Amino acid sequence: MKPMMLVVRRDLAAYFNSLWGYVVVASILVIDGLLFNAYSLGSGARYSTKVLEEFFYFSFGTTMVAAVLLTMRLIAEERQTGTATLLDASPLTDWQIVGGKYLSAMVFLSILTLATLYMPALIFVNGKVAVGQIAAGYAGLLLAGSAAVAVGTFGSSVARNQLFAAVISSFLVVFFLVTWMLARKTEAPFSEIFSYMSLFDKHFQPFMRGRVNLDGIVYYLTVTYAFLMLSVRWMSTRRWR
Repeated sequence: MKPMMLVVRRDLAAYFNSLWGYVVVASILVIDGLLFNAYSLGSGARYSTKVLEEFFYFSFGTTMVAAVLLTMRLIAEERQTGTATLLDASPLTDWQIVGGKYLSAMVFLSILTLATLYMPALIFVNGKVAVGQIAAGYAGLLLAGSAAVAVGTFGSSVARNQLFAAVISSFLVVFFLVTWMLARKTEAPFSEIFSYMSLFDKHFQPFMRGRVNLDGIVYYLTVTYAFLMLSVRWMSTRRWR
């Protein structure tokens, strides 16, 4: 565990010591704020719960974007700058490298996500919502973000540079977002499979409505584990070559 934490601290420090980390945080917070003001607060009188639902709706999208932007540099940058050789020669296992990089991105994404807490708190100025709905929504955002970070980690492990990593990760995330469309165009059992694969439609909507969905928890954790294992396998294959 200690060697993995060394990777976490190294990569987390890279986020805080580089302009890129602050650009991502500032951009996502600005976009979240603009969307919250335009679509949640600025579109007439509505129930507070509906305002909160819409906040989590567009926050899901910005979380997916942030996950891709934060993970594109994780492993691809090491390969692009030539420092991947040092990682390969280190006594760290592939799981420790991948796990450490995933955790660093997840910690940074969690900080970014929780930094938006002031937005739903503004609802209490003129309305009232259950704290449980806020907690459930943020739990869903962190779980979905975990899955997206794992997907991005895999994309970064495959790519030779950061731009290609962003393209691969974006393609995979978008695919998992639009599988609900495939579910509507296909017959059972494929429709049920595609529906279950959707990152948003089936699994996140209960969270944004204040319900902790056990199926959603299992799904997001499964996607996280599966893509981290794929990343480890890919790293092992590359190191063997």
